[in-house]
Amino acid sequence: MQTIATPSAGTRERVIEATIALMRRSGFSGAGINEILKQSGAPKGSLYHFFPEGKRQIAIEALEVYAQRVLAMYDEALSTSADPARKVKALFRLAAQRLELAEFRLSCAAGAVSLDLEPELEPVRAAVTSFFERMVAMVARHFEFENQAKARAFAGLVLTAIEGGYVRGRAEHSSRAFHEAGAWLGELAQHHGNQAG
Repeated sequence: MQTIATPSAGTRERVIEATIALMRRSGFSGAGINEILKQSGAPKGSLYHFFPEGKRQIAIEALEVYAQRVLAMYDEALSTSADPARKVKALFRLAAQRLELAEFRLSCAAGAVSLDLEPELEPVRAAVTSFFERMVAMVARHFEFENQAKARAFAGLVLTAIEGGYVRGRAEHSSRAFHEAGAWLGELAQHHGNQAG
């Protein structure tokens, strides 16, 4: 397996990027210290220098970097139109493109990590939950439903469809689930947006 960061990138950044890639591929358990070292090309001593608390600290920091990046991309996609249906379709089109570019091998890092969390990994679970909550809040801001509770419920449905789309997409080697969800949720957003107006 090749390293996924450029040699000029700092050790800390290479470790974070390697961890994101590994978590997107196979969750928390797939991002073992040896795998992170191999993919990042970082020396073991420097890994513990930057992350003295070990794998949990690396995972939490990697999830934060991933969250900032993905939320910014999704926010930009939702900002491409004032039309509710087009907003939704743009968001799901972006998710489909990310899956296709990864050749159907990578999921959402937070979603993948959530599938194999043991009770002792509560801080990691909290990081995943934080990403989901921020995603819901960000999506909800883009839609004018009759009240905030409905906007958040719709945003939660969008998040659930994205996470499920990754599961189906990897299994089916297809982005069809994203396109179908985008079309149906776009209609829902259009209908409720018109009602709110």
